[in-house]
Amino acid sequence: MQTDFDQLNEQIIACRKCPRLAAWREEVARTKRKAYQDWDYWGRPVPGFGDPKARVLVVGLAPGAHGSNRTGRQFTGDASGEFLYPALYRAGFASQPNATSREDGLRLHDMYITASGRCAPPANKPTTEELDHCQPFLEREIEIIKPKVIVVLGRIAFGRVLKIFSRQQTVDDRPLTVHSPRSVVFAHGALYNLNIENGAKGGTDPLITAHWLLCSYHPSQQNTLTGKLTVKMFDAIWSEAKELIHD
Repeated sequence: MQTDFDQLNEQIIACRKCPRLAAWREEVARTKRKAYQDWDYWGRPVPGFGDPKARVLVVGLAPGAHGSNRTGRQFTGDASGEFLYPALYRAGFASQPNATSREDGLRLHDMYITASGRCAPPANKPTTEELDHCQPFLEREIEIIKPKVIVVLGRIAFGRVLKIFSRQQTVDDRPLTVHSPRSVVFAHGALYNLNIENGAKGGTDPLITAHWLLCSYHPSQQNTLTGKLTVKMFDAIWSEAKELIHD
């Protein structure tokens, strides 16, 4: 029997809404990088992965051309993942500090990792329209997981999550009115509480679901090699995420 995640991931992998991205990801998968000539590149949209009952949802930018576009798993096989997974391992969210392929045995505990865009974009820059096409996938993941903490890696992921939580929605036929502070701005370590107030269908008493939005710089080499994001700064993010889910 298919789960909600199985159905969603099938939709993600089969998506061809963005001709530019479809052409680029498939070209990269055909030509390959010299170091990975023996690899059978994934070359498709990359679904999220992790614990389906996670309380922490991590949202990145998009797959790397020779990272996730090669391996088929988020943050796997590139420099960003080499910085991310050791931090998650130290914090107890990952079963091992290395992520090399979908068959490497890595397991996530209480965490699910996804991205704003699902296809590798040229120059790592998806367009607004392309991100809009992926937005329903992220919305659906949030609906299924119902995370307590959402950690956004970078300004684009921040904007995408905020877009979801700053407008009226309906989930499972229940109206959701989201109250988002006007002063919400992206900064490393910034933390915001996005309260969802919803009444059960046919009822009068509202139920309050707290979603913590925790911001971090993206673990790209542009940030890690320049010292903009240090190991200590990154470890502090995951320590705070753990505190929030246990509060």
